[in-house]
This record gives sequence, structure tokens and C-alpha cells, in this order.
Amino acid sequence: MQDTMSEVVQVVTTLPTQDGAEKIACNVVTQRLAASAQVSGPVTSYYWWEDKLEQTQEWVCRMKTRRALYGRLEDAIRSLHPYEVPEILALPVVDGNPDYLRWISDETEGKNSLTNGRR
Repeated sequence: MQDTMSEVVQVVTTLPTQDGAEKIACNVVTQRLAASAQVSGPVTSYYWWEDKLEQTQEWVCRMKTRRALYGRLEDAIRSLHPYEVPEILALPVVDGNPDYLRWISDETEGKNSLTNGRR
């Protein structure tokens, strides 16, 4: 179980529109670069950009994948992302439902061993 857990990461990015976040979510799941993706928002973000404090509304896209796919997932996100410097963070999963973690691994390897629709 530890092997499955250590290979799972949650990747997060933010986008200026719901449509943009949904496009990335659908794209990466369709390509099996992520087993699932959730879009939430809007959220209010504060950040420095070009020496100016910005306040914007953004949409968050969270994707579950295997660490080994991170590079390809990042490339896919960048190819669709409108920001010059997009937030793309991979967060380690330190614990979780063993069946869910196996499902993430199976879905991103194309095995699809859990076909009963449960996540």
C-alpha cells in the first residue's frame, strides 16, 4: 500500500475562467494523465505581479495522478493555460483510502480494474 500512496500526487492550478479550468480538467482526464479532476470557484486570489499587488477571481482545478506522470501533466496544463507563469503545484498524498489510491493508479495506467463506478 505504501508504494501506491507514495506515487500519488494532487496537482493544483488556477485559471481566470471556469471554462478554462473545465477544459484543462476534461483534457487531462481524457488523456489519462489524471484519474480525476475537480473544478471549484470562484476564489479570490491576491498576489504580486510585475511589482503590483493583484486581486483577481480565479477557478481552481485539482487533479489526482501518479508522480511519474507529473511532467506530462504539467506540459498538458501549460499548453492550455493562458497565464505567462501559471501556478502548477504537485502536493504529495501522505495517506488515503487504499481503494481510491489504487483506483488513481489503475486509471492513469489504463488498467481500469475498478469498473463499478465508485471512486
